Amino acid sequence: MKNVSVLTALTAAWILGSGAAWADATPLVNTQWIKGNACQPGVVVLDIRNQLDGHSKIDYLRGHIPCAVYSDYMKDGWRTKVNNIPGMLPPAKDLEKLIGSLGISNNDHVVIYSAGLNGLDMGSATRVYWTFKVLGHDNVSILDGGYAAYADEKGNKIETGANTPKPANFTAQLRKDMIPGEADVAQALKEGVVMVDNRPNDQFLGVNRSVPAVKRNGTLPGAKNLPESWLTDNNTGSFRSPAELKALYKEAGVPVTGKEINFCNTGHWASLGWFVSSELLGNKSAKVYDGSMSQWSANASLPMVQKVKAE
Repeated sequence: MKNVSVLTALTAAWILGSGAAWADATPLVNTQWIKGNACQPGVVVLDIRNQLDGHSKIDYLRGHIPCAVYSDYMKDGWRTKVNNIPGMLPPAKDLEKLIGSLGISNNDHVVIYSAGLNGLDMGSATRVYWTFKVLGHDNVSILDGGYAAYADEKGNKIETGANTPKPANFTAQLRKDMIPGEADVAQALKEGVVMVDNRPNDQFLGVNRSVPAVKRNGTLPGAKNLPESWLTDNNTGSFRSPAELKALYKEAGVPVTGKEINFCNTGHWASLGWFVSSELLGNKSAKVYDGSMSQWSANASLPMVQKVKAE
């Protein structure tokens, strides 16, 4: 009986030891965490470096965090065109197939990293993070500072070549309430929900457009501008502290509580704004407008405001 008790205790310790990495997943993990847990059972580290940050799978093959698997954020199916609107959330069944092919099951703690260069780059990580949350998978984190933070630390092991994952089964539990559509946003406008434009100020003002799919200059009526470059420290790959973020939200006129819809051009920067509001500041009423200005501006019947008209 004593031997059985010892075995039971050891089994429990192993479960806690392997599960501790993901049982209480936090939105951000640091380089110390990744060094201690990247190769642990139940953890899948996902390298999503892509052309937005000037990288590709070649860079992954030349060097990555030990045990990391690779998926190109821009090319592998994390986003798709829906009704001629680019960058939309793919069907759940397609995402299940993609995620399963990366060796990720519903029991795994997924840790995402991009290059870690700036806010635009970290938007890749927050968009994939948001996708997992939409699919009902809460065991997900982002490496603060991205690959740059890890690679810049002396003594950190860099692995080369490819890790080929064994396919796993991943089943989505779609949270439709996290994906407001065009009609939902129109209704939210009528109700006075805070709209947060996470694009650069020139696009918010209507001076410029940077995405061909955005058909009209300007922003949503009453929207507040909280540019993506404000959200990371000096526009790097590391997120600002909650105290700094709250100060910037106050400056932008954006409450840190209450209903909020983040938007941009295609839902990329908006995921960064949502991540800060929802995951770092705790406003679980924040949402991402997936179609963003690409969808909204294409419908001429929907209102927009151009604050500054270029001559």
